[in-house]
Amino acid sequence: MSSSRPPSRRDLLRLAWFPFFRPKHIELAGARFRIIRSGRSKRRYLLIHGNEETARAVLVRHMETHDGIAYVVEGHTRNVTVRGLLLDPNRMFSRVGAEANLRRLNQDAEEAQVRRALDELDKRREHLVRALTPPRGGLTFALHNNSESYSVQNEVAISDRTSIVEPNHLHEFFLCTDPGDFEVLRKSPYNVVLQHRAPPVDDGSLSRQAAKRGFRYLNLEVALGQKDRQMEMVDWVEWNLK
Repeated sequence: MSSSRPPSRRDLLRLAWFPFFRPKHIELAGARFRIIRSGRSKRRYLLIHGNEETARAVLVRHMETHDGIAYVVEGHTRNVTVRGLLLDPNRMFSRVGAEANLRRLNQDAEEAQVRRALDELDKRREHLVRALTPPRGGLTFALHNNSESYSVQNEVAISDRTSIVEPNHLHEFFLCTDPGDFEVLRKSPYNVVLQHRAPPVDDGSLSRQAAKRGFRYLNLEVALGQKDRQMEMVDWVEWNLK
């Protein structure tokens, strides 16, 4: 008669190597992300705004044929809810940025409610940031869609360098944090800005964290609905940016 025993710590660590046991989701407060893994790559991909459906479709399709790890937000609204308050998830990567955004979106919120939301973000923020940070030599690539109120012109004043080669397509551009990546991207047929140094105002975005921490980050902005254009620009990155 065989006896059974509870798994040891070594057993659990051994099991962790198998893909079946890898987590399929990661979350921070009200933002929950589905994790898509494909092959072995130093690329990390991100869709952070749920209402940017063109970028969602492009990223999911891209992962069908390319290696990397993608984090795709599960909701379909731009903002998420933390402790009953609205928050732009791309403003949650620092306490300062999150607080400014919470106060802007929830002007009637009580002080204690804002503090509870900030404290909850503080507990798990680093876990998510580490997941989104690429290995040495890797790249974090975020896909976004924008509206008429936002274009590359909004970023020019706070950028270190710019290359505006498509003045008639200002809603379509790259934002990068690595000078080497900028040198490659400025030779592309697309608009690109470099934000290598973290701007003095911390808005809580992942790009500001990347500049502060020194990892390679690339943001692609394309107008909502321009699926073919966004796929074209993603493909250009895959072919030309190593």
